[in-house]
Amino acid sequence: MLSPLDWIIVVAFVAALWAAAVGTRRYARSVSGFLAADRCAGRYLIAVSYGMAQLGVISLVWFWQQYYDVGFTSIWWGFLENPALIVIALSGWVVYRFRQTRALTMAQFFELRYSRRFRVFAGLVAFLSGIINYGIFPAVAARFFIALCGLPPSMLVAGIEVGTFPLLMAVLLSTALVFVFLGGQVAVIVTDFLQGAFGQLVFLAVMIFLLATYSWSEIGETLLAAPAGRSLVDPFDLGDEQRFDAFYWVISVVVLFYGMLGWQGTSGYNAAAIDAHEAKMANILNGWRYRVLMLITLVLPICIRVVMTGRGHEAEAAQIHEIIAAQPVLGADPDVLASELRTPAAASVMLPSGLLGLFAAALVGAFISTNDTYLHSWGSIFIQDVVLPFRTRPLSARAHLMLLRASIFGVAIFAFVFSLLYTPNQYVSMFLALTGSIFVGGAGSAIIGGLYWRRGTTAGAWTAMIAGMSLAVFGVVVKQVPASMIFPGPTLAVSSISLPDGAAEVALDIDAASEDGRIAIPLDGDTGVWTARLDTDIEGPATAAIEIADDTGRIVAAPTLRADGGTMVVATPGGGTAVLELRPKASGFSGVVCGAAWHVRTKVTGQVLTFWSIAISVGLYVVVSLVTCRTPFDLDAMLHRDARDPSDAAPRWWERLGFDRRMTGWDRFTTAITLAWPVLFTVIFAVGMARHLLGPRLGLDPISPESWLVAWRWWLMLALATAVIVTIWFVVGGLRDLARMFRLLKRVGHDERDDGRVVGHRNADEIDGAPREGDE
Repeated sequence: MLSPLDWIIVVAFVAALWAAAVGTRRYARSVSGFLAADRCAGRYLIAVSYGMAQLGVISLVWFWQQYYDVGFTSIWWGFLENPALIVIALSGWVVYRFRQTRALTMAQFFELRYSRRFRVFAGLVAFLSGIINYGIFPAVAARFFIALCGLPPSMLVAGIEVGTFPLLMAVLLSTALVFVFLGGQVAVIVTDFLQGAFGQLVFLAVMIFLLATYSWSEIGETLLAAPAGRSLVDPFDLGDEQRFDAFYWVISVVVLFYGMLGWQGTSGYNAAAIDAHEAKMANILNGWRYRVLMLITLVLPICIRVVMTGRGHEAEAAQIHEIIAAQPVLGADPDVLASELRTPAAASVMLPSGLLGLFAAALVGAFISTNDTYLHSWGSIFIQDVVLPFRTRPLSARAHLMLLRASIFGVAIFAFVFSLLYTPNQYVSMFLALTGSIFVGGAGSAIIGGLYWRRGTTAGAWTAMIAGMSLAVFGVVVKQVPASMIFPGPTLAVSSISLPDGAAEVALDIDAASEDGRIAIPLDGDTGVWTARLDTDIEGPATAAIEIADDTGRIVAAPTLRADGGTMVVATPGGGTAVLELRPKASGFSGVVCGAAWHVRTKVTGQVLTFWSIAISVGLYVVVSLVTCRTPFDLDAMLHRDARDPSDAAPRWWERLGFDRRMTGWDRFTTAITLAWPVLFTVIFAVGMARHLLGPRLGLDPISPESWLVAWRWWLMLALATAVIVTIWFVVGGLRDLARMFRLLKRVGHDERDDGRVVGHRNADEIDGAPREGDE
């Protein structure tokens, strides 16, 4: 629970953010200023702000769930991403070419490259998938802060009792909404930078405190106590880990390449860089976020695991369990909900007053940074890519900005309602991966093919988008609908229950069904509690062995029921009766569909489904484009590139590696230092994999868990020291870029045609003498 000092820190920090947001009001009077900060942001400013926008409370919960389960092993498999990150950084993969198009949104690029109809369709899909994905953000954050701050279930507001959960969501959303309204993308960048700088400093302080409080011997003992097959230190001992295994990380590498700029939740940042080179450098620097700046996502859950499972911390663990148990379940999966609440509950117990207030303030900032960015992005995409293309006359700047703000407000309302209705039934990472793939699954093909392949066609883009979207939507539906709708059976139904004080109809919810068809049915009445259990193989005969126990656990009846259309009346403790019916499994086409849906629901994670949507979309884009391409597209014109001067010197070897001629000496040094980390650990990963695979043939014993523990200790100390240096470096560079952005904003000229419209596959403001009316 927060102390008065902690609350003062939180309130003071939020007040400072409000002041900063108010100071940006003057810069949100043009469409390009509201949407892309008039393209005036520098590399460090983008790196810090964009990093914080992606590190919201929802992302922190995601990683805290993950690292609590798998510890250091996910760091090892995360090294798989290093070669991809090197190539992406040096080549400016997607980022450089997209900034060259000068498009304000990704769907605007789709009209430049493909067609207006595809822009509208893609914009609508991006918007719908985005707001569904974003819909759980307020709920996860509100539960987080209720547990962290020790807030009561309800509060009195003007004499009326109001639930804390909806009230807190409303307050948090309103704050982010006001920031966007005040200064558009300028306010988003400025406040996100302040939150990012403050948050990283606080996270460093928290990590240092935790590592000083919990000795490495305690941490090591806890990590080594993990059961076989679910190691927290040995990455080759994950045979029983079902969520974050090695295949999860292989898919992450694919998504890293394929999904670059595909996710539109931060679309305002995609167009905000001063030029394409600055966008490339920002993306290079952003690599540090993955390597050391997110170290808090590992250190905190590991220390929490020490408290929850280690010796000598029983009292603290009991406090944490008590805080979690006090939160309303509201139909959610108790295990999933507990995993979401574990970190804030533990932090409120483990951190001292003052540091807890700083931590809470940093997380409030993390929530605001992500939510103002997402509200801005999804609201803007709906107007820019769904509404604007239907206009035959361009809007005035004032009317355009009013529409943008109205759309952003609508997104906030949707998120509030969706969060009230959402029931957590899977890890946050799986939900976000699955809902995100609704757009990214197909859009990645259209983005990469459109920027790099002259033969990519509109037909190929349509096919890829529809295929990727359809598979992802199928996954979302089967994960969210009541299990009784798709359970292939046989199923046990309680058609009615008669208690001594009257009769009541009871609907059986198969959501309690386990993967092997075993179902617990609690029936609560004034006369007691009894439970019937169905134990049957889905593929076996349609019979049910039922055990009925009273509230003491004593078995009072054990009938057997066949699915022959009959029913059975059984007695309940207390003198009542219940009518049970075993319904046969689905057959024919319905059985095939239900069987496939149930397999996806119980066996396929959101990450795996994302992979298959990507694979199918890529294949269809290539095949359909090859069949339908008649004339290659002019990429040079779209990217504003002039033909190469024959007198230009041939590129040197380092330029072929990505150190292009626009890079200054400092740029090359920065890039080399930034890439040295993934290069080093790529080599270590390759050696480690070779040692693991070839060791048995060479007669070498496997690396022991104790040796892995020593290695991870050295890695952690190196990463923590590097995080301190990088944090100071980025804060200083970001302050410089912040001052430069305000200087540029005062000098920039506004062209009202720079509003996202496309005329004849060109941006409207790039056409000399383009008319203000009727140009559609």
